[in-house]
Amino acid sequence: MTDSNKMIINLALFGMTQSGKSSAGNILLGSTDFHSSFAPCSVTKECSLGRSCHLHGFMRRGGQEITLQVRVLDTPGYPHSKLSKKHVKQEIKEALEHHFGQEGLHLALLVQRADVPLCGQEASPSVQMIQELLGHAWKDYMAILFTHAEKIEEAGFNEAEYLHEASDTLLTLLNSIQHRYIFQHKKGDSLNAQRIKVLEKIMEFIRENSYQVLTFK
Repeated sequence: MTDSNKMIINLALFGMTQSGKSSAGNILLGSTDFHSSFAPCSVTKECSLGRSCHLHGFMRRGGQEITLQVRVLDTPGYPHSKLSKKHVKQEIKEALEHHFGQEGLHLALLVQRADVPLCGQEASPSVQMIQELLGHAWKDYMAILFTHAEKIEEAGFNEAEYLHEASDTLLTLLNSIQHRYIFQHKKGDSLNAQRIKVLEKIMEFIRENSYQVLTFK
C-alpha cells in the first residue's frame, strides 16, 4: 500500500514443472513477462518478478476507488529437471527476501494442473517447499490455483463434482488452507476477463486475511 487510493499486492507462484506457473503469472499481470512454453524439461531456471500496469478503479474501499497493481514472483518448478532441491530453495529464498523482505507477501499460489491428480508422492515436494520457505504461517498465506480447468468441463464434471471426487491428499490440503482455491479456465472468456475473475478471487482471500503480509528478513 503506497497511498490511500492505491494498493500493491505481492504474489508468489509455486508448483511442479509444466504446471502452468509462468502462463498463470502472465494472466495475472496481463502481459507476457514470463517465458512460457511446452517442453520435455523444466523451463524456468531462476526467479523473476513481474509488475502489472495499474488497474484503475479495480475495487472500492472505504467509499473510495482503489487502483491496483500486481507484483508476481515466478519461481522454478520443483522437482526440477536440472536443478537440485537445495539450489531451487535457495534461489526462491533469496528472491523472497529481495523482493518482499520489507513489503511482505500477500499470497503464495500453488499452481496445480486440474487434469493431473494431486496424490501423496506428487504433492509433497511443492507443498513441502512452501512450508519450508513460508514457515509456520504458511497455511494463512497459501491458495491453490488450478490451471487447465477447462479440462474439468470437457470430462463432464462441474467444479463441485471435481472437488467431491478429488484425492484425500488434495482435500486435506484444502482443509488446511481454509478452502482457498481458484479455477483458471483458458476457454470461453477473454484473457482480460479471466484475469479479472482470478484477481477478484485473490483479493477476496487477501481481505479475509485482513490484508496481512508475510515478511522475510
